[in-house]
Amino acid sequence: MAIPVYVSGAVEGPTDERALRRVVESRGGLVHRVQVQEGKANLRRALPGYNNAARRSPWLVLVDLDQSFPCAAALVSSWLPAPASQMRLRVVVHQLEAWLLADHERFASWFGVSKARVPADPDELDDAKQSLLLLIGRSRKTAVRADMLPREGSGRRVGPAYTSRIMEFIGHADQGWRPESAARRSPSLAKCIVRLDELLRGG
Repeated sequence: MAIPVYVSGAVEGPTDERALRRVVESRGGLVHRVQVQEGKANLRRALPGYNNAARRSPWLVLVDLDQSFPCAAALVSSWLPAPASQMRLRVVVHQLEAWLLADHERFASWFGVSKARVPADPDELDDAKQSLLLLIGRSRKTAVRADMLPREGSGRRVGPAYTSRIMEFIGHADQGWRPESAARRSPSLAKCIVRLDELLRGG
């Protein structure tokens, strides 16, 4: 029996944590702990410490590209020019919502939207969150729209239960998000899985 590999992680926010756990577990790894840094700036400040820890044990760090760098490679070279052997800093292009939209079949079923309307190349979206919200606006499920869309006059970009709805989708074992399926439409997720597999094999 193979010895399980434990991976530590670090992310910007709670939905990213749920996604990291789902990806690692889908590849046969186990999650030791995940540090949720509540923002990109905090994550960047903490990264040198995580990189030092990755000299001794496996680490996976996820960060959104957003519009902060022209490409993922530019972000990685700026943030972590000398990664430790067991560090995997992976860039979500452009936002986590792109990875979720990439599993178009499950996304459409879970949120009650037309599969045909889900973008075929979500990594190409400059604002995947806005694209997701536009889809939610067409949802057949009244409760989904009420929870995820911003209330009129609230001044907020998302609804009161946006995060919890997204986390439920990511974490549901039978009907929720499937990283392997999503990787077929998201090159950034596919690359993340390849590099994670190397880490889990000890490469």
